[in-house]
Amino acid sequence: MPTDPDLLSLNAFDPARGAAADPGTAALLARRQANLGPVSVLFYEEPLHIVRAEDVWLEARDGRRYLDVYNNVASVGHCHPKVVAAIAAQAATLNVHTRYLNEPTEAYLERLKATLPAALSNLALTCSGSEANDLALRLARTATGRQGIIVTAAAYHGNTSAVSEISPSAFKQGRPPAHVRIVPAPDARHYGTDLAGGFAASVWQAIGELDEAGFGCAAFIADSIFSSDGVHADPPGFLQAAAAVVRSAGALYIADEVQPGFARTGDAFWGFERHGIAPDIVTMGKPMGNGFPMAGLAARPEVMAPYFAEFGYFNTFGGNPVAAAAGLAVLDVLREQGLQQNAAETGRYLRRKLEALQASHPSIGTVRGAGLFLGVALCRDDDPDPGAARRVINGLRQRGVLIGACGRHGEVLKIRPPLTFKPEHADELVDALAEALTD
Repeated sequence: MPTDPDLLSLNAFDPARGAAADPGTAALLARRQANLGPVSVLFYEEPLHIVRAEDVWLEARDGRRYLDVYNNVASVGHCHPKVVAAIAAQAATLNVHTRYLNEPTEAYLERLKATLPAALSNLALTCSGSEANDLALRLARTATGRQGIIVTAAAYHGNTSAVSEISPSAFKQGRPPAHVRIVPAPDARHYGTDLAGGFAASVWQAIGELDEAGFGCAAFIADSIFSSDGVHADPPGFLQAAAAVVRSAGALYIADEVQPGFARTGDAFWGFERHGIAPDIVTMGKPMGNGFPMAGLAARPEVMAPYFAEFGYFNTFGGNPVAAAAGLAVLDVLREQGLQQNAAETGRYLRRKLEALQASHPSIGTVRGAGLFLGVALCRDDDPDPGAARRVINGLRQRGVLIGACGRHGEVLKIRPPLTFKPEHADELVDALAEALTD
């Protein structure tokens, strides 16, 4: 069985093994490494120097265009004209910190709440998903009076101190702290045919361990499509049993929608909706502003109140007028262009194409996911094959397609394009993947 890589090492550039062939790109790479040192993390064996983007395309310094099959930050397409115009117009009118009243922010909050369960009536806006998840942990711990948190084996929830501790996929070495319990991802390879029951039993066992250790369980937090764990979406509803177990223990269910939210799964606007769950807290981020940094959370008032009775909270930029303008434009584009429906339809088309490819390529173990969030697990003799994933990712790059990796062993191709992805783009992806797998 392969060793488990940390999240940032998947498809990462290693300066000890390679360098940029183009002199201009090599010079920029040297500047970056001098400026950022160990913080510099780049994709691919040879880094890409990107100069512009449009819709589902990224353009490199040499003029070559690449099909972006990875980026859910630009969820409605790179540089969408409506979002760009909204940001520019608001920036030219007013942008202040969040202690003044302004119309765009309240309008955005009301539009966002309309997409959520009515019980989640209190919101807080932040600048990043990490901040949102950090605040969610504080709310859960104060509301329950407990400290313990349960996560899945390769989860990623952000990079503050608190959420780094609950992000096993970012661990390079060592173990989680004592107040964190890790359960296996909802994978049929581990749980067999009773996925819902087996996963709920693992969560229940973790709750017991936290109680025995004296921490108690404050919350179970899950990315509703388990993207870093390798993309586990089906069957819809399997998370209900785990949520019931969490609630029966007096703990909270936090739905991390930073990746599956905002119509990506096609079946629903939010990933948790596919499972028929009403979370206690929902966190969100990346796709909210189509590249403009904005994030937030929604919670039941009785979950919010205890924390704010004890502590103050203020986010200087979270929910500023320009962020609100970007967020409103994204919601408009999702509705006007029918992007949730497109995610469902194009996602089904792409999945059928991938499953047809699977029939002729035994290295494809499973194809899974929902909407425009799919995972293709690569294997050798039924074991995860991260080496194949790395080779295929770089082979696709050579063919003009950019893709990512995920999974506990880094063996899963992570397909997560902008929601404007069309069947013709799916054809291009699958044709390139067939060539890369053959090579």
